[in-house]
Amino acid sequence: MARLLSVNVGLPRDVAWQGRTVHTGIWKAPVKGPRSVRRLNIEGDGQGDTAGHGGEQRAVYVYQEDSYRYWQAHLGRSNFVPGQFGENFTVEGLADTEVCIGDRYRIGSALFEVTQPRVTCYRLGIRMEEPDMAALLVKHGRPGFYFRVIEEGDVEAGDEIARVAAGPEGMSVSEINALLYLPPHQPDRLERALRIPALSRGWRHSFEALLAQTNNATGGNAGLGPAAVPPPAWRGFRPFRVSGKIAESDDVTSLLLEPADGQPFAAALPGQFVTIRLGPSARPAITRSYSLSSHSDAASYRLSVKREAHGIASTYIADELRPGDVVQLGAPRGSFTLQPGTRPIVLLSAGIGATPVLAMLGALAQEQSQRDIWWLHGARNGREHAFAAEVRAMMAGLPHHHSHVCYSSPDPGDRRGVDFDSSGHLDLPLLQHINVPQDADFYLCGPAGFMSELTSGLRAWSVTPDRIHTELFGAGPSLTPGIAAPPKRLAHAPAGAPGPGPMVSFARSGLNVCWGPSYASLLELAEACDVSVRWSCRTGVCHNCESGLIAGEVSYQPDPLDAPADGNVLICCARPRGDIVVDL
Repeated sequence: MARLLSVNVGLPRDVAWQGRTVHTGIWKAPVKGPRSVRRLNIEGDGQGDTAGHGGEQRAVYVYQEDSYRYWQAHLGRSNFVPGQFGENFTVEGLADTEVCIGDRYRIGSALFEVTQPRVTCYRLGIRMEEPDMAALLVKHGRPGFYFRVIEEGDVEAGDEIARVAAGPEGMSVSEINALLYLPPHQPDRLERALRIPALSRGWRHSFEALLAQTNNATGGNAGLGPAAVPPPAWRGFRPFRVSGKIAESDDVTSLLLEPADGQPFAAALPGQFVTIRLGPSARPAITRSYSLSSHSDAASYRLSVKREAHGIASTYIADELRPGDVVQLGAPRGSFTLQPGTRPIVLLSAGIGATPVLAMLGALAQEQSQRDIWWLHGARNGREHAFAAEVRAMMAGLPHHHSHVCYSSPDPGDRRGVDFDSSGHLDLPLLQHINVPQDADFYLCGPAGFMSELTSGLRAWSVTPDRIHTELFGAGPSLTPGIAAPPKRLAHAPAGAPGPGPMVSFARSGLNVCWGPSYASLLELAEACDVSVRWSCRTGVCHNCESGLIAGEVSYQPDPLDAPADGNVLICCARPRGDIVVDL
């Protein structure tokens, strides 16, 4: 019979790591005597990052004595102590290949249910002094697993562990773990896993995304990485000629772009963006990403750019670029796209954030959509209100349309009821006041504060996350779990002399830097530049760092367990093989 060898607890602490402070509960130590197990954790225990660890379905982490022996041999170490892997229960028996999701076990006076394998992160690497540990657990099929507490009670080292119920479908922890992280992701096995009631919500959502991906035959791992969209229509950059230039407002200029070679090109999905490379004379090339502002046809793309104070690219586009000039263009990308359905659609934007939702509106107008369409936009005043006439014309052709425009600082000549509908800003109380349908699909684009406030408001209004679609101009929000937030800094060249390697362009951040041998990965280079990044495992497992690779090629060390989507890169373990452009 299986046995509980050690009960391990520990409260979160701050530890120094690579010049940063990490708040983590990975350090656990054995305790003697009985301990109370409650719904969320064990008496005296805590988690540092509750977004990734803990909670009802991850209340108790279990790791096996047999895996201790395995890792001691594999790593050539003999200094392990109970709690070494951050587990609450060190156990004899209960192998990952034998324990199934949904199994129930009686330990002491408490009853537990197996909910999911461990989702490991970089903090185990810190604790183990082995940076690749997150990937090793998955590669070697020894993740351990989590318990949910069905009946609270007391446990103590030495207690016997008795299985009292078998999980439906009989899918082991190892099988479930491999199904998410390792190809192939067979649809029949995904369907079996989704029939297990005990499977945690996070894993359930990942398997649902993977199942949808197999039906759509797209690349990458939709259970971990960005939403699946068609791969880029071409790699790298293609020459496009400026066929037209339009002043949309005092501060917004649109470019019409046609292929310079006259060859056909792929239509963009409404809401996607392109990356453009500009070559001002006597200056290094500039790389930027901009949303397409019209539903593309067979003739041209349109992108619209707001002049920014001290903005090199936007100033060049407004003042120097001329019809007939040639620019380099990456293929349309992005998962912020108009989704099919019958629910009402609410297009919410502020300032230049109108561009991707304007393309969506154009697509809806072109198909003469019968859906209930709402156009809600915020601008400072009429001089800075781009696309006003174009929006009115498209809305007039839709049978079920509504619009509301807010000016935050109207000019004396701006006419309420004609040019705009209200003063102030778009917010949830306004949406409720004008009776925006709560059951709609919401598409939001604009500055960070606008996006954050409205997204939070919509969620508080019980709009489910799957109906809130967002696109943030510029760099996206960072995801650096457990790291004490540093002061906010603009992206910049790394300290010291430029590296001798190829050029790495961070398109959204507007930064070009040379690769140097001191960086182990693109992630480390981005961090040295204060480029906004997202990561968790740092070893090619979790796909949180998956980003668009606009141009160039990379090599991996270590190799990722599952390849990113076509046209993407896992920056945590990638290095450039030549000049590259990354969507960061």
